[in-house]
Amino acid sequence: MATIAVPARRAVTSRFYVTMACIFAAIAFGGFFGTYWLQVARGTFNGSSMMHLHGLLFSLWTLFFLSQATLVANRRLRQHRAWGLLGISLATAMLFTGLAVAVQGLHERLGAGYGNAARAFAIVPISGILLFAALVAAAVANVRRPEWHKRLMLVASASILQAAIARFFFLAATGGGPGMRPGMGPPLPVGATAPAGVLVALLVVAGMVHDWRSHGRVHPAYWWGFGAMLLVQAAPPALAHTNAWYAVTAFLLGF
Repeated sequence: MATIAVPARRAVTSRFYVTMACIFAAIAFGGFFGTYWLQVARGTFNGSSMMHLHGLLFSLWTLFFLSQATLVANRRLRQHRAWGLLGISLATAMLFTGLAVAVQGLHERLGAGYGNAARAFAIVPISGILLFAALVAAAVANVRRPEWHKRLMLVASASILQAAIARFFFLAATGGGPGMRPGMGPPLPVGATAPAGVLVALLVVAGMVHDWRSHGRVHPAYWWGFGAMLLVQAAPPALAHTNAWYAVTAFLLGF
């Protein structure tokens, strides 16, 4: 019986990660459909070439995560490891383009006269991309411990969905329209991003519940990743209007 039970548990776990990866991809493409993909198709998108690169890389990550989860589910571990090198390069490019787009948005909002409100809101995308990079780095550092690696990758992939989820709220509030997207008007209060952050956290909670139901406990990787996510979501409202954060934005604007 033992020889039957272990593969069955692995199969259930593999299907879970593939399912979560499909959900992540659906959220990413669905959230940006009205404010990016449809506008690009119609020629109404108003944004820089850097934003196009940024959107492409972040969208590719969700497909990459799905591909990697599928390879593991099909026990094609050698291909999974080989493609992992591409994932490191992709995550690195996402870090730099994410920071570039955040600083570009800060420049634009300051130019529009939004002042400290613009400086404060910049903490949201910047802290988000740094969290993603840190989680991916932790996952790569644990590549020889697959139970840690796959959970940290799931948390990292969930963390970048906050912007996509926020666009559902944006479309519900504004109705959308040609060329309309977040970032073109006054910056939101930092606390207004909390609902999207809660939904992202619930995606990680789903993984924790799956662990508890299938293994009888929640793996420490989830606790560490979930704790880091909660810290990054809780800290911005407290730090966004401090002189220390304004100094950080001044430093970033120098590049």
